[in-house]
Amino acid sequence: MGKWQTVTLGEALTFQRGFDITKDEQRDGPYPVISSSGPKTTNNEFKVRGPGVVIGRKGSLGTVFYSDGDFWPHDTTLWVKDFHGNLPRFAYYFLQTMGFERLDAGASNPSLNRNHIHTIPVLWPSLPVQKRIAGILSAYDKLIENSQRRIRILETMARALYREWFVHFRFPGHENHPRIPSPLGEIPQGWEVKPVAESFEILGGGTPSRKQTEFWVGGSIQWFSPSDLTRAVTMLIDDSSDHITELGLAKSSARLFPEGSVMLTSRATIGAIAINTHEACTNQGFITCLPNERIPLYFLFHWLTENVPTLQRMASGATFKEISRGVFKTIEFLHPPLTLVSRFEDIVAPMAEQVLALQRQIQNLRQTRDLLLPRLLSGKMVLNN
Repeated sequence: MGKWQTVTLGEALTFQRGFDITKDEQRDGPYPVISSSGPKTTNNEFKVRGPGVVIGRKGSLGTVFYSDGDFWPHDTTLWVKDFHGNLPRFAYYFLQTMGFERLDAGASNPSLNRNHIHTIPVLWPSLPVQKRIAGILSAYDKLIENSQRRIRILETMARALYREWFVHFRFPGHENHPRIPSPLGEIPQGWEVKPVAESFEILGGGTPSRKQTEFWVGGSIQWFSPSDLTRAVTMLIDDSSDHITELGLAKSSARLFPEGSVMLTSRATIGAIAINTHEACTNQGFITCLPNERIPLYFLFHWLTENVPTLQRMASGATFKEISRGVFKTIEFLHPPLTLVSRFEDIVAPMAEQVLALQRQIQNLRQTRDLLLPRLLSGKMVLNN
């Protein structure tokens, strides 16, 4: 085992509070603005040269972010001002194991004090050990990043094909289909327009009483809430955050629907869309669309994705915006010839299968990396040269 020694965190890394910048002051540019929730925006100026490491100071405590390039650490963060000759990438992994969220020094708002964390004793390895540990964990991260990149490419290709054929009407043989008037404007001859009510079935959702523990404890039925979809990174979701029991399903208005349905959030956040890969149900903030032979799964998913602005315009409500199932059923739905829809599905379905396989690969890689992380950073795992 390489050399490890006990030091204070401040001796290994010196932290500095980030710099205030409002959204109005930010100008789109190449430099990420890293807040306690991550790099959500960019700016045309930076404050810190990369590589750098940032942790959440206020709001989301202890979140850890790494930047290869120059960046702007937000006032809600602490950033490593001095690595004292240590490896930045190692510091990034090490800080993930610190559990800073337990060190809330704020009163009403959660807050992390750099003077407090500087005094924490830590077991810190020599630079050669840091490099070996960072190399192992970085290998996992690179595999994850490559898979994420492939997912983005596949989903972009599918979306582009849908738009080319069914929005711009540049489908194979389109030259032989003159345009005709319709409620949706000019469409190719031979295509039809029908309301959603005549195109596919939709379902609502419900929430079992939280007071009845028997509706929730030990539940195995996937039960989605809108946050599951807003946090999702791909079009396919393998599992929900919450699960309900058979009794909870029976004693609520939640409706079970088959795998391969399309879930659409219909209130507050309108237009988050995902496909479930297992039998599931949702809370009442959803309209779930069931594909059929005429309107297959991925064609339906991309139609919904393309029409999110329409759904948001049609929403109403005083307290919060919502699109009701009644209103949703009146939306005009474009029916291309079944042969063309089937051809699209034959092309896109294998792409979606690749996305799901890559997504599950990412999950396995993350689980393995997260199991290795505390063991490698405890100083107890022997590392071969």
